[in-house]
Amino acid sequence: MKKKNTIKNILFDFGGVIINIDHQRVERAFSHLGVDNFDELYSKAIQNNLFINLEKGLIEPDKFRTELRKISGLNVSDKILDKTWNEIIGDYPTARIELLKKISGNYNLYLLSNTNIIHYNYYISKFETEFGFDFNSLFRKTYWSFMIGKRKPDKEVYEYIASDSKIIPGETLFVDDSEQNIEAAIAVGYQVFHITAKNDIFSIFDVDKLKRLTFSHKIL
Repeated sequence: MKKKNTIKNILFDFGGVIINIDHQRVERAFSHLGVDNFDELYSKAIQNNLFINLEKGLIEPDKFRTELRKISGLNVSDKILDKTWNEIIGDYPTARIELLKKISGNYNLYLLSNTNIIHYNYYISKFETEFGFDFNSLFRKTYWSFMIGKRKPDKEVYEYIASDSKIIPGETLFVDDSEQNIEAAIAVGYQVFHITAKNDIFSIFDVDKLKRLTFSHKIL
């Protein structure tokens, strides 16, 4: 049975949903510096507490860099370390940005991202250079984990957004490429769409009519 369209709001993830992310590229970049186990420190599924604390804004970038040098054995400048760390960030597909512009007239758009200030400064600048305006302006409100001190998949971040933006989870479609984040959103009452290697945000919409087509099978 097709579920009735009750969606008024869409809460997007950022990395892997709007901007492309390349975990293998950042692993290769650290490997070239002599760190062959970066995937054990940071991956899509698992993050060392150092990275989690940076994403929650609990430590300053300088402290992060110092600690990362210690656990990786690196002896490189801040500039090289940041450049290597930013290798995880891919491109902004223009078609995705155009889709966000189109659907903003039909839905209230929000964004929730687990990220850190080093990455944020890089890709926000990258977006403005490429598109000529502020990325955050695409949304009614953006929630960056290092700014709000909360991150996925903790239950409190989903509850916080609902309260702060005065949205009802059941009227909100949460779009993410992480299964654990999807499961956490379901538990709080959000409707969900899971981005996988077989789909994209275009799979959600009839671009011409701007009508939602489907939800993740998990909530049917």
